[in-house]
Amino acid sequence: MSEVLARLDGIVRRFGPVTALDGADLEVHAGEVHGVLGENGAGKSTLLSILGGMLRTDAGTLTLRGAAVTLRSPRDAWANGIGLVHQHFKLVRRLSVLENLALGRRDASRGWRLPLGEVRERAAELMARVGLSVDLHAMVEDLGVGDRQRVEILKALLREPALLILDEPTAVLTPREVERLLTLLRSLAADGRAVVLVTHKLDEALSISDHVTVLRQGRTVLSAGRSEVDAEVLTKAMVGAELPGGSVRGPRSAATSGEVVARLRDVRAMGSTGVEALRGVSLEIRRGEIVGIAGVEGNGQRELALVLAGRAEAASGEVEIPSGIGFIPQDRTSEGLALDFDLVENVALAVHRDGFFHSGLRLKWGEIGKRAEQVRTVFAVQAANTRVRAGTLSGGNQQRLVVGRELALATDLLVAENPTRGLDVVATDFVHRQMQDAVVAGREADGSAAAVVLISTDLDEVLALSDRLFVMVRSRLTEVPADQRTRTGVGAIMLGGVTASDDGA
Repeated sequence: MSEVLARLDGIVRRFGPVTALDGADLEVHAGEVHGVLGENGAGKSTLLSILGGMLRTDAGTLTLRGAAVTLRSPRDAWANGIGLVHQHFKLVRRLSVLENLALGRRDASRGWRLPLGEVRERAAELMARVGLSVDLHAMVEDLGVGDRQRVEILKALLREPALLILDEPTAVLTPREVERLLTLLRSLAADGRAVVLVTHKLDEALSISDHVTVLRQGRTVLSAGRSEVDAEVLTKAMVGAELPGGSVRGPRSAATSGEVVARLRDVRAMGSTGVEALRGVSLEIRRGEIVGIAGVEGNGQRELALVLAGRAEAASGEVEIPSGIGFIPQDRTSEGLALDFDLVENVALAVHRDGFFHSGLRLKWGEIGKRAEQVRTVFAVQAANTRVRAGTLSGGNQQRLVVGRELALATDLLVAENPTRGLDVVATDFVHRQMQDAVVAGREADGSAAAVVLISTDLDEVLALSDRLFVMVRSRLTEVPADQRTRTGVGAIMLGGVTASDDGA
């Protein structure tokens, strides 16, 4: 058996009255990819933050190569050959990609200057080897979520860690980028490094992991070799039961949908960098349908979402959108929530648009509190009460809060950007069913259905849920014909392939 690089025994970590880890164990060997799974709030990110030097333990021991250690900071972790790619980005938004990669690499002989030339050369070589691409001179604040994730991965790999921890690294990557990344992780393990992959995707864990560990309610409930488990075993270990029966419904004909609730005609819009992001886009969205939008990030999906949600204006063309809109943004921490606000206050940030929750300039806090409690209960947000700050929730529970809040507002239209990013298998299934309920029954008193625009980098998600499916390619919208609704077919269009139908309604 290969060398044990890291071992955590009986780890306990509390946050006030909440026990995030309650005697969790993890053993990581050199030369392996170790998958870590669990429901939202199971303690995965907390456990890996301890291993990455971000958090201290309240009890338990951590040993590296057989020696007990105390990691007081990420710098201590790096000094011990441990790298951590965070689920929530740790980049400086007002610096360039290259400057972010160079941070922490100052040499005393250089004074305060960053080794930009050296880092630029190494980053270019690494990107060519890995197959990821990002503009080193771009400002981080101008990058989309996918590009920011790639920068985080590059930053960690530049340090050549012996043990690399990745917390949900593929959530916003395209299928080809996921494949390349997983190939890279396997090559790192083959070189004798250890890779710890935190993921909610069972197929991902099963395809790449040599060993898997499952956490539930802060405890390790399963630790086994890949050959000893399958998707059913992992699911039962994660949730303590099987998922509810009945899969999501398949796509339906547009003829079965209702009236048009939103319409774009020859819309053009500019991106954050001043480049045209939407070029003559036309689209009709009807009640009772889920319209899926796939594509490599940076092809205009972001701007399409903002225009449809009423958050950005078109430079030209016609835009018709309804009043009852819910919007799930791509980045929950910077756009979806105020992390210093509690659940009630975060619900108030959105529901103030609904006249039921205010009288003139005064908010009806009693009604808002009831809505917040409804969201917490129905969407199983793991918070003791609605006065818990959003910033103390796990990433998955933050996403549940945003999804629940916005679904309740979507009486006409829900615009959702990667709505299940960071959610476990149970929560993902729940959100999918909630979106389907929105288009089947709607949220209005008369029972009329809403419509959903699902913008997702998860091809399996859009293929399974969409009644009609489009791909954004070079800022234009291309409809996917029925005979190309496969991963291969959609992937070809994403890479610029031509179909029989484009820019449709």
